[in-house]
Amino acid sequence: MFSLCIIILKSQTLEYALRVCQGKRALAAAVSTPGVSRKLLGIIISVTVVLLFISCFIGILWIRKLRSTDFEISQEEKTLTTGDETLDLWNGEGSSDVPLYDFNQIVNATNNFSLDNKLGQGGFGLVYKGVLQDGLEIAIKRLSACSGQGLTEFRNEIQLIGKLQHRNLVRLVGWCVHGQEKLLVYEFMPNKSLDFFIFDETRAALLDWESRFEIIEGIAHGLLYLHKHSRLRIVHRDLKASNILLDSEMNPKISDFGLARIFGPKELEANTNRVVGTHGYMAPEYASDGFFSIKSDVFSYGVLLLEIVSGKRNMGFHQYRHFFNLLGYAWDKWKEGKFFDLICPTLTEVPSQRQIERCIHIALLCVQENPADRPTMSDVITFLTTASIVLPEPKQPAYFNVRVTEKAEESSDLDGSSCSINYVTLTNPEVR
Repeated sequence: MFSLCIIILKSQTLEYALRVCQGKRALAAAVSTPGVSRKLLGIIISVTVVLLFISCFIGILWIRKLRSTDFEISQEEKTLTTGDETLDLWNGEGSSDVPLYDFNQIVNATNNFSLDNKLGQGGFGLVYKGVLQDGLEIAIKRLSACSGQGLTEFRNEIQLIGKLQHRNLVRLVGWCVHGQEKLLVYEFMPNKSLDFFIFDETRAALLDWESRFEIIEGIAHGLLYLHKHSRLRIVHRDLKASNILLDSEMNPKISDFGLARIFGPKELEANTNRVVGTHGYMAPEYASDGFFSIKSDVFSYGVLLLEIVSGKRNMGFHQYRHFFNLLGYAWDKWKEGKFFDLICPTLTEVPSQRQIERCIHIALLCVQENPADRPTMSDVITFLTTASIVLPEPKQPAYFNVRVTEKAEESSDLDGSSCSINYVTLTNPEVR
């Protein structure tokens, strides 16, 4: 009799051996034994050879699969940790529209990310001012390792902004990936962002009503471009005061497209299980159920419009009587006919109170609970620019029933602490 030994697998070669245990005599004896025919021996040898062949084939496939996996992993790591080879990560359509910067260029432009060059900080990381060798002033968003904005959002922003051209959208100058560093390079906005002005009592006085109305119109035109007139139909999903940058002439520019979503020509609504955004600006259907559309951006615009008029944040303060947010307070004042109480105290000289009233009216139309009741951005621009058009009556805004208890109000009055009861159910959104 004979026995089959092992198939030995190695990373470079396949070795196999067939060892006959009892030598030639044993084999000859087996063949000459009356009970064992040559035909049976042929069958045994044939089966053995087939098994050997199948085993070798499976072994080769297995090794190739391992090598392929290792190669893919090493290539991915390579594209994230090297210079020019980072381009391999961005072979998608549109990535070539935005230049790639060498990391050393960024380091030199920011004086090695000096604190003196720091412009601000957010949940995504730090923003620095820089000057390139040709004298161009830039702003660099340096995404932190713990940022909620990962590679998907990073790539999304590069590819989207590369296709968009509008005076009310921030321009992406370039980008850079170096090791774990992910950097976005924008045109420099000398007047920072809208929240820097409207929520500060001193700086708010620098924005008269004419400037505020131009900002209101500019944001509306930027959104309309995204929703209707650009090469792509885009829902921004994170419109807020800190994402509105201001150039040297206080022209508004919408920024931060990391969460933006492209819609198809006939796509009206989308749904996600990953709700990401900013409390106070998220539409209720998005915050609670993950549904979003252009009407979600309209809701955010309405919140922003109220903040520009009032100089108050939608969330985080208790000076709205028993309301926890600006929306409820604005609705209450509107019903009482005391909408002038909403106007920012720094606006001492208002050329047209009717225009401010109309802006508050438009804002309340934008923040209605039902998305179908909200106007489109095309409607909003028409409402803003055509005073003769009669506006429909707004319905109760979303989050109207978010209140502050009397106990919380007393606590806030006594020690400045913040306490509230939220009657709105959310689906654990990721806050930025």
